[in-house]
Amino acid sequence: MAHTFTLPDLGEGLTEGEIARWLVGEGQAVAENEPIVEIQTDKATVEVGSPVHGVVLRIVVREGEVAPVGATLAVIGAAGEQLLRPVEMPPAEPPLPPEPLISVVGADTPETLRLHRLARELSVEFTSLHGTGPGARVTEADVRAAAAPTEGRRVPVRGIRRAIVEQVERTHREIPAVTFVEECDFTGVELGRLVATAMKAAAASLRMFPELNARIEDDEIVLLDRYDLGVAVDTDAGLVVPVVRGCDTLSVDEIDAELRRLADGAREGTLQPDDMRDSTFTVTSAGKLGGLFVTPLINHPEVAILGLHRVGPRPVARDGEVVIREIGNVSVTFDHRVVDGARAGAFCVDVIRRLEQPEQSVH
Repeated sequence: MAHTFTLPDLGEGLTEGEIARWLVGEGQAVAENEPIVEIQTDKATVEVGSPVHGVVLRIVVREGEVAPVGATLAVIGAAGEQLLRPVEMPPAEPPLPPEPLISVVGADTPETLRLHRLARELSVEFTSLHGTGPGARVTEADVRAAAAPTEGRRVPVRGIRRAIVEQVERTHREIPAVTFVEECDFTGVELGRLVATAMKAAAASLRMFPELNARIEDDEIVLLDRYDLGVAVDTDAGLVVPVVRGCDTLSVDEIDAELRRLADGAREGTLQPDDMRDSTFTVTSAGKLGGLFVTPLINHPEVAILGLHRVGPRPVARDGEVVIREIGNVSVTFDHRVVDGARAGAFCVDVIRRLEQPEQSVH
């Protein structure tokens, strides 16, 4: 008997997932729990196994398509079994009953008149449009789409890029962000382990400034008592933020080893969902290609992010003399609803103190 393979609930409040890659094809035999599809969520790529032993009779949702939780992705049955009726993915919402186009074209409302005016300006024949709004009503997007040129290469917003789009939009919509920046003398820091050293220093400083290791939930500020720091990693697919757990108890060597493991997994696409969730604070480094200063985006629902910027030899005054030191900027971008500017600045200065005096980062 045919079995419908549906998109499972992957946790973390996720309501949908993108089919990143099918690991099997139609007609292929599969064993129970054998991985058959990779699902891209806003956290990571997850392999999902077959719920039963059998043969893939039909793949319903193709690669690159997004399906809601509970939607039928494929049908699995016995060898030689045939489907007697087509299988369709259920709509996320019940469709609205269609309305006659004449009710849209002939409606003498301010909105309809505005759309007619816009269509004339863009040389679009309004009566030829097929509306995508409720009840097949024509929308402004329909008018502009009909006038849009077809030149250029179009790239679907999918996978990690889609998650980035949603995260950036939410951050800018919800968080009033402010950035504090100060110079740091990195001469005593091993630059090959700069990020690990900064994460250790940040974890120590967060103990003194708990409001930066926090989040807003409803009408409360939750001060977290764990120090699970995210780190921004650039990959071919886009920016991801794996998490190093317990940075307050790990040594710099241990943090550096975990960073390398996570960075390799991010670039190879092998990270698990647990590697990407529930960070309390994030550190990001612009790397060798970074500019003198950038303003990092806060990783929602966190309330602050530490930025490390380009480090290089610069002339500075020390004890009345000009000397060459390895100087770079350190920044803290923070949610001003939760963190006051003076506290954010004091936190940044404390991190810099620990970086300039490495022995301080463990206290």
